[in-house]
Amino acid sequence: MACFLYRRYAGGTVGGDHGERGRSGESWETAQTFPVDNPIKLLDPSELLRPEPSFAEKPVSQFRNYDIDENDPIKERVRKTYKLMHTNQTVDFVRGKMTKWLKFNHFKATVREALEKLNELVDESDPDVDIPNIVHAFQTAEKIRQDYPNDDWFHLTGLIHDLGKVLAFYEEPQWAVVGDTFVVGCEWGPNVVYRDTSFVDNPDGKDSKYNTKYGMYRPGCGLEQLLLSWGHDEYLYRVLIHNKTKLPKEALHMIRYHSFYPWHAGGDYQHLMKEGDEDIKKWVLLFNQYDLYTKSEVIPNIEELWPYYEGLIEKYLPGILEW
Repeated sequence: MACFLYRRYAGGTVGGDHGERGRSGESWETAQTFPVDNPIKLLDPSELLRPEPSFAEKPVSQFRNYDIDENDPIKERVRKTYKLMHTNQTVDFVRGKMTKWLKFNHFKATVREALEKLNELVDESDPDVDIPNIVHAFQTAEKIRQDYPNDDWFHLTGLIHDLGKVLAFYEEPQWAVVGDTFVVGCEWGPNVVYRDTSFVDNPDGKDSKYNTKYGMYRPGCGLEQLLLSWGHDEYLYRVLIHNKTKLPKEALHMIRYHSFYPWHAGGDYQHLMKEGDEDIKKWVLLFNQYDLYTKSEVIPNIEELWPYYEGLIEKYLPGILEW
């Protein structure tokens, strides 16, 4: 017998209604479980979020396929998301989002409550799979746990790495939440997806302060001095720091840069790197083996896994967090 999840809010119980949004300062209560006769593979009640059988055994070579195909609805969603992202993510936009979100006064929630909210979110930028993010969170964590059984901080990092996507439930467009990140304030890297066509309407491309090789940066200034496009990576990193997580710095680097594909996978921005940044990249690449290539594997029994991961949450990131 499996369990079907609904969420209970202060205003009542709702299922997978994407129109249900939190309000500033409120907290989410723990999801309620109800037994059903027929086991289900997925927690989300929406049929739109059901994983299709064609994803179950997808070859590794087919992941991150960003070819344009107007007849493929997922690829079209991806392309349009990146077009909006690359048009609107400017230096001023990113700074504005940081001013808004880094006050950490939007809502309060435990890690589990935030994770269960991902039950309602499908990553629009991800061409690999069309299922809710909470499933991917457990897939990633369990694969890491299998390969690194003694590194419990690494297991938890896999579980929470996409938690910043809760931004999408607070009136943020998906192009400001998900997708590959890139440096703003200088020439866009050649390995940014759709780079040749999607930035034509970005005003920073016409601004001499930002459209050169170095832009507003110094040569060799270092990875941590770069301003990246705004999204769930930077937001969760800042949330963890603000809430005084006990996760090690390696975990924080994995979370902050896991979507920075033009750098860690494409080799862009080397002229801005400094000593020590390659060590950060090694940790990010290690993590991304699990972030990317766990998305086609068998869906884990999430309810059975919760006790183990709640223990890790209590160890590294306990209590109600400010978001």
